Amino acid sequence: MYRIIKKEILADSVKRIIVEAPLVSVNAKAGQFVVVMIEESGERIPLTLADTDKSKGLISLIFQEVGFTTKKLGLLNEGDTLFAVLGPLGKPTHSEKVGTVICIGGGVGIAEVYPVSRAFKEAGNHVIGIIGARSKELLILEEEMKKVCEELFVTTDDGSYGRKGFVTDVLKEQLDKIANAKDTNNCLVYAIGPVPMMARVADVTRPYNVKTVVSLNPIMVDATGMCGSCRVTVAGETKFGCVDGPEFDAHQVDFKELTERLSFFKQQEQECLNKNCPRK
Repeated sequence: MYRIIKKEILADSVKRIIVEAPLVSVNAKAGQFVVVMIEESGERIPLTLADTDKSKGLISLIFQEVGFTTKKLGLLNEGDTLFAVLGPLGKPTHSEKVGTVICIGGGVGIAEVYPVSRAFKEAGNHVIGIIGARSKELLILEEEMKKVCEELFVTTDDGSYGRKGFVTDVLKEQLDKIANAKDTNNCLVYAIGPVPMMARVADVTRPYNVKTVVSLNPIMVDATGMCGSCRVTVAGETKFGCVDGPEFDAHQVDFKELTERLSFFKQQEQECLNKNCPRK
């Protein structure tokens, strides 16, 4: 059993739990994730490792209450336990020194871009952070991102905080500056967030010929490469998000196929919610 020692509400439907998981914590690296089971008969869900405290054996998990299991997870409190936490899983971020790294997080994707941004900074890069949400109430981890970025830009779709618009608007401006300085060869863009946002980031960076990495969130079941549920097409080849990823070359990802696959079980998920919706 894995005990929850702290719980926080970060935004509307977005929560953070700090969990005792010593073996996961000591081995975890930026970009990796875990699979969580609330109870033995429950669903397996992948969650990003937002942070770790290796000295205390703790991991930080940030999630949005969207489906049945995440809503049920959101009802747990400090002192409650999880049946299983499997990980760390996935390949860690290859955070070498590049020069300038633009780290982009959209919505709850900011939870993953935070440890990645920190890893790139520790590798000696000039890190530019761009984070966005639909509104101020949904923005998370701004203060944490400020600590690991030399520059941080904030956007909201409705203009309620920061700059009105999208993260890709700021990205294009930053790429124009880098291109004018003839420094695109020493630049990397990393993005994590909703699939349409990541697809748009890839479209924006492609003309600049800037290497772009995205962290994908395909449907997963076993998360060890056996079931094939998380398959994605990258450069015309089938890859598994759990063992080959979750990070891939954004310019090679088939985002249309990924979008279609993510919608496969929406009807079943809604039926489950309608029938068994967890209540506060």
